[in-house]
Amino acid sequence: MRYNAVMKELPGEEFVRRGLDDLANDRQTAEALLVSIGASRLRRAGLAVLRPIPEADHLLYLMLARAYGDDAHARYNALLRRLVSFERALECAS
Repeated sequence: MRYNAVMKELPGEEFVRRGLDDLANDRQTAEALLVSIGASRLRRAGLAVLRPIPEADHLLYLMLARAYGDDAHARYNALLRRLVSFERALECAS
């Protein structure tokens, strides 16, 4: 499934779109790690997730810990909530 107008209306779409692009271009960003975490569910919903990063959950937390210190846990959970929100909306839109 390719991105379409419906997907651009979904919550968290900007993170997923950037993550898919980053994965396709071999960039290890927070967005790419987030998409890697949700790769199985995103694929079941019809998105092509190319080359997800192994152990993405651990790597994302480490990245956030380096950048935000004690706030890493809250930021990690906020990103996961955005991902789940997108996944649920995508499943409903499919």
